[in-house]
Amino acid sequence: MGNAGKMRSAGQYFDVTNWDMNQHAKIEIRHSTCPHDCPSACALDIEVVEGRSIGRVRGSKKQTYTAGVVCAKVARYAERIHHPERVTFPMRRIGPKGSGQFARITWDEALDEIAERFNQAEREFGAESIWPYYYAGTMGIVMRDGLNRLTHVKKYSRFYQTICANVARIGYAIGNGKIAGVDPREMALSDLVVIWGTNPVNTQVNVMTHAARARKERGAKIAAVDIYDNETMKQADIKIILRPGTDGAFACGVMHVLFRDGYADRAYMDKYTDCPAELEAHLKTRTPEWASAISGVPVAEIEAFAKAVGETKRTFIRLGYGFTRSRNGATQMHAATCIPAVTGAWQYEGGGAFFNNYALWRFNESIIEGHDAIDQSVRALDQSKIGRILTGDAEALRGKGPVKAMLIQNTNPMTVAPEQALVAQGFAREDLFVAVHEQFMTETAQMADIVLPATMFMEHDDLYYGGGHQHISVGPKLIDPPGECRSNHEVLQALAPRLGARHRGFEMTPRELIDATLQLSGHGDIAGLEADLWRDLQPDFRTSHFLDGFAHPDKKFHFRADWAHPPFGQTMGDIDSMPDLPDHWAVIEHADQAHPFRLATSPSRSFLNTTFNETPSSQAREGKASVMIHPLDAASLDIADGDAVTLGNSRGETTLIATLFDGVRRGVLIAESVHPNKNHIGGRGINMLTGAEAVAPIGGAAFHDNKVWIRKAAAA
Repeated sequence: MGNAGKMRSAGQYFDVTNWDMNQHAKIEIRHSTCPHDCPSACALDIEVVEGRSIGRVRGSKKQTYTAGVVCAKVARYAERIHHPERVTFPMRRIGPKGSGQFARITWDEALDEIAERFNQAEREFGAESIWPYYYAGTMGIVMRDGLNRLTHVKKYSRFYQTICANVARIGYAIGNGKIAGVDPREMALSDLVVIWGTNPVNTQVNVMTHAARARKERGAKIAAVDIYDNETMKQADIKIILRPGTDGAFACGVMHVLFRDGYADRAYMDKYTDCPAELEAHLKTRTPEWASAISGVPVAEIEAFAKAVGETKRTFIRLGYGFTRSRNGATQMHAATCIPAVTGAWQYEGGGAFFNNYALWRFNESIIEGHDAIDQSVRALDQSKIGRILTGDAEALRGKGPVKAMLIQNTNPMTVAPEQALVAQGFAREDLFVAVHEQFMTETAQMADIVLPATMFMEHDDLYYGGGHQHISVGPKLIDPPGECRSNHEVLQALAPRLGARHRGFEMTPRELIDATLQLSGHGDIAGLEADLWRDLQPDFRTSHFLDGFAHPDKKFHFRADWAHPPFGQTMGDIDSMPDLPDHWAVIEHADQAHPFRLATSPSRSFLNTTFNETPSSQAREGKASVMIHPLDAASLDIADGDAVTLGNSRGETTLIATLFDGVRRGVLIAESVHPNKNHIGGRGINMLTGAEAVAPIGGAAFHDNKVWIRKAAAA
């Protein structure tokens, strides 16, 4: 970063090297909520040292879902917030794009230049040539979603979110009618906890807290359904390892046994489901043998799993996002949710299913996002297709002109977006102006024209919800930010008058926005929520278990999915061929002669997307970017443990270190990620291999659905 890149040590900024040993330091315990893109949204007890720095971070025992447990990477948050390499002042690029050459400038200079370039693009190419781009680097809705307000007021190209949740959400809601379910704390009251398509030891540690409690207090069994023998599966009593993209087949094989062997609760289905007789007839040919041939799970394991689920009334199925990041992901989620409807597990405490509680809080974000300024005729660009959009793909651009300017907050598309070859090509355009508001010099910031220093969550006020539980909370500002860091909201407030954007949301403080949003949403005011710390919104037992009917107009759980008329989202993808009853939808990217392996890019334990890529302890734990390969597959290719290997497909190539691992099915590769591109040999990251095709029925990215070849890397 040239002269601007000379950073001082953490000790010079905060004297944090000594406070932990200082017996006389004034330490106050303050409360907040983890803001990162994780359904746990953990309740935090934070040591604030002398009112100016952060000490230890613990999970709060005052909130019953977090229950005193927090993941290791957040427990070490002082490493991140007081990191000596944080961006602390605005910078302008002075060398070629990607060179890392920047010079320090003032805030006024930075904001003036952004406004000038945006206004110039609007004059020459129209307002839709500007595309504000953001995502879930923070889940606080003021700082995450406020950029939409600028977009809507100025009629810039709108932003359609597709990278994370669309596929899973629609797959769950198409059966239940809404995105909500059993109180997740009821896992502790279950006799069989099925953890399906998620690795919570890596990604949602609190799931394991409640599952382990059920095991300890009730003698419950834990089952894990996933594509490799991960850290969660190592703690399970029942282990189901299947091939990527075959969960629907496995679920159908299980339901075949439930009907065949008398485990189906016919009285429950007659009352609460739409077409049980049709489902049973449909499943006659979906035998365990059929499911085994597709999924790779032995017939005996399918039979045993079905027997365990059928005999255990209190079976709690905890569903994740991972198994939906496939071209057939929505149908896979729907198939899995059908199982407790067949067994009637929804009737029992500790039984049923849970994915996410999105329907509980339903914040009215009309002021935060500027809903009164939305113009539906303005194009909405697909987040996942950023590579295609920036390289001029007419379809991705919705038949309109090019994107000429961007403001990016809370995300790092140069690393996390699919089709990285196109993403890199797009960001390298000399005619594309990019401003990045960031905490570190990420790989996206390195490609920017202007870099702005951003606050972290303990340095501003925000409003949070827990997707994986049922609490909402205010996260207050605890300390001042370093240097010249400003919050997302402050940046928008400063840009708005320069861009001629007028809206009352720009005139309000974050606390005023929080207060107004709570009142519009029927949640009282900010003072009341702060007094509660973490407010529990879980409905009563009958509502949570759908005992008065599911959320469709007919009050039934829908075995028959109406994919053509989803309850939310923009329809896209191959909707016409989606199976209406649970099935294996064979649209995944099948291995072939040229690409004999299937690759999934599952989440690592110490990185969260790329949020903790700069944290030393996370870097030390994760080590080099690697890929797991079955020893027999490796032997057939003369690959030894520790060899550099190159993976490739039509989208690109990446080089990693091979790890021999017999906890995957033959023909399957697992690359736990997301490492920075620079951590890969040759600097090309894992998302060189992932695609951006829209996943039906409402879009999404199939990160775990890739056909690839693998070979020993050529000698350097």
